[in-house]
Amino acid sequence: MTPATISGLSVSHRSASIEAIEQVSGGDPAAVAARLAEAEPVDEVFVLETCNRFEAYVVTPTPTSGAAVLSSIVESIDPDAAVQLGHEESLRHLLRVAAGLESVVIGEDQIQGQLKRAVEDARDRGDLGSLLEPGLMKAVHVGERVRANTAINEGVISMGSAAVRLAARERPLDGAHATVIGAGEMAGLIVAALATHGVGSIEIVNRTIAHAEHLAARVDAPTATRELSDLRAGIAAADVVFSATGADGYLITPADVTDPPAVFVDSSQPRVVDPALADLPGTRVYDMDDLDRVTASTTSSRAAAAREAEAIIDEELEHLLYLYKRRRADAAISTMYEAAAAVRDREVATALNQLDAAAEDGETREVVESMADAIIGQLLAAPTRSLRDAAVEDDWDTIQTAMTLFDPNFSRAAVDAETSEDDRASTGGPPEGVVED
Repeated sequence: MTPATISGLSVSHRSASIEAIEQVSGGDPAAVAARLAEAEPVDEVFVLETCNRFEAYVVTPTPTSGAAVLSSIVESIDPDAAVQLGHEESLRHLLRVAAGLESVVIGEDQIQGQLKRAVEDARDRGDLGSLLEPGLMKAVHVGERVRANTAINEGVISMGSAAVRLAARERPLDGAHATVIGAGEMAGLIVAALATHGVGSIEIVNRTIAHAEHLAARVDAPTATRELSDLRAGIAAADVVFSATGADGYLITPADVTDPPAVFVDSSQPRVVDPALADLPGTRVYDMDDLDRVTASTTSSRAAAAREAEAIIDEELEHLLYLYKRRRADAAISTMYEAAAAVRDREVATALNQLDAAAEDGETREVVESMADAIIGQLLAAPTRSLRDAAVEDDWDTIQTAMTLFDPNFSRAAVDAETSEDDRASTGGPPEGVVED
């Protein structure tokens, strides 16, 4: 028996650019999932897309076939941008993703909701089965357990969260209009943080409008987009402005504003907001030095929490792998009992036929069947324990041997073999044309 296996593929901020991530999904993860599901060896599919990652998982008969199918969706990007994951690697990675350990912001909570929605979508499409479903449910559980039992999501650690926190010190963000300059990784963090603060609307300004639209589509808040050439209008409409882009020189100077927003938070390096804006009445300008001071206080505490999260993941992964191995052993055990039951039924029928017709009543049948079941239970108890131990030890050769020995179809072969033996005994040798060694 060759067990089915999970293969994974990750294209994330750790190895790829935002452009590469967008290129893999094309903005339509469901279409990628459908393409994978149509591949001949694929039994189950799961895809996950966020601002900073695109991941796909498939269940196939072999690791080689799974890797080949996943490679087909990343042919257009740099090979180094995609990370292939084996069965156990895929499961561990999913648990780490759910715990927030693979996020740009360690321990961030947004991934939990994104993962749950992706699972619901996959379930609605009928893409999940006996391997991915329990793995994903375990991932959701791990994410919840890590956040409930560690301090991994406490305090501010990301520059994006820090930027929004600084702005909120100067004016309430509830109902405010925020302009974000840029559409890359940092801008994505700022936009996500703004959405959790109840802003009235977010406008994303970027040189490439398609990138701005791609980011806007992922935000759970009212959004609009604007080209960088129209930046002055975007500033004029804003209550707070965040910059997360690169430029040669300042993009915003006192000359660019007539009625400046109350707060500018410049997370760009080098700076694109002229510090002289702080001299305007009622205006505050923050830069990277301010952001560093906000994030430094929680970095060490989250690092300690991350180590606690890793211990939880190790424990939960061990439980999950045991579950899979037990299920695989149970499949072999089921086959073994099915084969034994076929023999039981045949032999019970033979025994009853040989009984005196007058004695063949319901009570006699029950006694004979009970005896046959007891024999099966006693004979197969030891092999059952051995097969489950073999599964835990990944001893698939032993399980394959059991499947071969207890093939449900072997009972018919046994009858044929017995008939052949009877023929040989009556003729004094093998059938004509057969030479014995």
